[in-house]
Amino acid sequence: MKKSSVLIALCFMSFFGAIAQQKKELKNPKVIVITLDGFRWQELFTGADNKLIANKKYVEDTIGLKEKFWRKTAEERRVALMPFFWNEVSKMGELHGNRNQGSNVNLTNSMWFSYPGYNEILTGSADDIRINSNDKINNPNTTILEKINKLPKYKGKVAAFGSWDVFPFIINEERSGIPVNAGFEAAKEGELSPREMFLNEMQTKVPSPWDSVRFDAFTSNYALEYMKKEHPELVYISLGETDDFAHDGNYQAYLKSANASDGLIQELWNFTQKDSFYKDNTIFIVSTDHGRGTDPLDEWKSHGSKIAGADQVWLVIFGNGIQPKGEVISSEQIFSNQIAPTVLHLFDPKAKDPEMKGPPLQILEK
Repeated sequence: MKKSSVLIALCFMSFFGAIAQQKKELKNPKVIVITLDGFRWQELFTGADNKLIANKKYVEDTIGLKEKFWRKTAEERRVALMPFFWNEVSKMGELHGNRNQGSNVNLTNSMWFSYPGYNEILTGSADDIRINSNDKINNPNTTILEKINKLPKYKGKVAAFGSWDVFPFIINEERSGIPVNAGFEAAKEGELSPREMFLNEMQTKVPSPWDSVRFDAFTSNYALEYMKKEHPELVYISLGETDDFAHDGNYQAYLKSANASDGLIQELWNFTQKDSFYKDNTIFIVSTDHGRGTDPLDEWKSHGSKIAGADQVWLVIFGNGIQPKGEVISSEQIFSNQIAPTVLHLFDPKAKDPEMKGPPLQILEK
């Protein structure tokens, strides 16, 4: 009987010791920040818009698109559009920004377009005076990427990937020294993997409909390959297609791109849960740089300070150690300037940065 009691006690000690060890490891998790440019909260939380999906002005194949993404309820539609987010992420993280449920996420900058939005997300503060256009000017502000890269422990362990060719300037690659693969840049860091060489070759052969934005599959796969060989601790990935297809007035491509982004994010997550460097110690933070209009209908294509609702965004956080709240359905107000402080807090819980205006979010399980 004594032997059995001792055995049971040892099992309990081992079990709770494993939990304690896991929480200890999560003090400095690996962090992947991802943005979907100009993707509306309306589609994320309610799926395809009934006023747009059957509108031949914005959809070439209305029958095919409805078969793929239209369902009777908002809950069914959002699963059809973003199956990874709603079948898996909702069970292991938290989704903020469904304004129909009282969850509000907003920008604090007054520009409501891309460069100001990304500056706010990455620096933790709006800068309406100096960041008031999408021009290719080096960001005078210091991003969370640069700040983490300056820490001796993480030097050379930060990387960024973007579909839009302005990101080397937003991140200030020249000053920060952070490798940024954006626009139509080829992979060039370290010894290239066979897949990176293939991506470099294919990128020159697959024409993009836009002069400054490549297809997101290249961006995501460049990031994935880099993560496999270099194992950065902090990665930023910006997917851009949703915004450009929206500007083109192509709702069909906008929805398909959002659906593809869901799959790309799932692929990145699945990799981190198989790779020994990232497994059980990685957090994903996903958001958008701005919202879009809704009324009049044609303003879904647009954003900016004159477009009502373009400051309305969303925030999704999931991964190891995150509170599994699922969709937040209570009254709350979150701002995009809280993302960078949250990342800083994950890397250094004691750090305080006066340049960051938003408080960090309390996202880890207690």
